Amino acid sequence: MQYFEVHPENPQRRLLSQAAEIVRQGGVIAYPTDSCYALGCHIGEKEPMERILRLRQLPPDHNFTLICRDLSDISAYAQVDNQAYRLLKSLTPGPYTFILAASREVPRRLQNPKRQTIGLRVPDHPVVNLLLELLGEPLMSVTLIEPGADLPLTDPEEIREQLGSQIDLLVDGGPCGHEPTTIIDLTGQAPVVLREGKGDVSFLGGG
Repeated sequence: MQYFEVHPENPQRRLLSQAAEIVRQGGVIAYPTDSCYALGCHIGEKEPMERILRLRQLPPDHNFTLICRDLSDISAYAQVDNQAYRLLKSLTPGPYTFILAASREVPRRLQNPKRQTIGLRVPDHPVVNLLLELLGEPLMSVTLIEPGADLPLTDPEEIREQLGSQIDLLVDGGPCGHEPTTIIDLTGQAPVVLREGKGDVSFLGGG
């Protein structure tokens, strides 16, 4: 496993450029976000996706999330109406995952098999934001939580010890939190909170 220690607020462009190349070549990476550490791979690549599923001991139909740079990325991969767009604009970037109807750009295996939906998110973290800029496309991701564990791994040293050779790269941006994103389903008439996490939902009359 390669290990890049990057500054959490002013990440080194050279290192994240190398990280983007590892993703392009089919690597599995661990990286920090504004909620937890996540595991990521190249969009639509079957082999690294299967490695992540094995690592996390997840079922084959588990929903990955597309980590996007901005709203234009989301619009390319999901069907966004005006109401959803206004909500997305007010909550991104931030610790929210949005469930939307997938567009034709999304490979079938990335969609929820029953509903043809996709989870998308725009994080607010300098490290992943620069990585996405250098990669030029979204990252396929899941939260970095070990099988059977209740909370995600938050400490890069712990991630290094626990995952070792199971991933290709750890991008160490310092400790992260352990509270996952809030998940909001935008496929119906009104937004529905599927999981309350780090993102505030009081504006929806919830939490």
